[in-house]
Amino acid sequence: MTEFLDDIRAGGIWLPDWLASAVIFAAVISVGLFAHRILFRLLTRFVESKDLFWRSLVSRLKRVVRLAMLAAALSFGATVSPLTEYQSATVRHFLLIFFIILVAWMAKTAKHIWMTVYLRQFKLDAEDNLLARKHVTQTRIMERVINLLIVVIAISACMMTFDAVRQYGVSLLASAGVAGIVVGLALQPVLKNLFAGIQLAITQPIRIDDALLVEGEWGRVEEITSTYVVLQLWDWRRLILPLSYFIENPFQNWTRESSALIGTVMIYLDYSVPVDVVRGKVEEIAKASTLWDRRVVNVAVTDFRETVMEIRVLVSASNSNRTFDLRCEVREKLIDFIRREYPEALPRMRAVMSEAPARDRRQAAE
Repeated sequence: MTEFLDDIRAGGIWLPDWLASAVIFAAVISVGLFAHRILFRLLTRFVESKDLFWRSLVSRLKRVVRLAMLAAALSFGATVSPLTEYQSATVRHFLLIFFIILVAWMAKTAKHIWMTVYLRQFKLDAEDNLLARKHVTQTRIMERVINLLIVVIAISACMMTFDAVRQYGVSLLASAGVAGIVVGLALQPVLKNLFAGIQLAITQPIRIDDALLVEGEWGRVEEITSTYVVLQLWDWRRLILPLSYFIENPFQNWTRESSALIGTVMIYLDYSVPVDVVRGKVEEIAKASTLWDRRVVNVAVTDFRETVMEIRVLVSASNSNRTFDLRCEVREKLIDFIRREYPEALPRMRAVMSEAPARDRRQAAE
């Protein structure tokens, strides 16, 4: 390019430096756009027979790669153009930072596409979604951690393009001990939740869509961020808890190993009620219900009280919502049956009046 300019000037054609630079930049931009078009035509044909990830990646990165190729072309143009050394260095430095940001953008896009394609094979609305909840939880937590790493690495790379940072980097690190301790203490809650999020992703005491009993509230895990967990309660309220809570405090996870649950119905009846009849009615109710998963139905007398006996009914369903609805259905139909067929078996308060005190009261009245 410089030889071309020298030939022009030798031939008597003189161009100002700014015009010559503009011509060079226009030329390299044209070459960059042409090269980008050829490259993506080849890539599009190459990935036609590939899986969804590669096709999506080429499609989503088209504009970003165009900008990266233009940045590389302009950097070359700034090198060969008749700019001053300071101007050329400034332009190339700016383009280098821009290129680093574009690379981080590409990495973030590739990560997002891969995780989206990966999660398509798992359905949270399935009957038994234990495996889906496991992978979705791990993926979303790791996605946030990877995003943070990409941002940190990109910022570090941009800073390292400055000579002052490279030259004094060692001394800055050596003198940052006390400042690091102060910052670490100030950011202790944030770092605590960040490491708790990584621990949750690995050990998985909770997952997306898990049914939890926390602080006396029942709800489902709606979202897990890098610092907190959102629980959607049964009445649509939201309970927000820090990630560290689930590492440091006990809680109930109703769907830790499976989505299926056993529901309990307690009823208190008189000793005169035939338990076998109650057991048969509960089995009839369960078999007629579309909520029952055909696994567990049981009736047992679990305690004797002074006036009633305690009967426990167990029924199972495929998930916590269906279990709750099945328990309500069993309660309604069982009490309706007992009220119609054995009304005397319902709990009553009994009182026995002695005849002697009554006779004494009649005599006193006479």
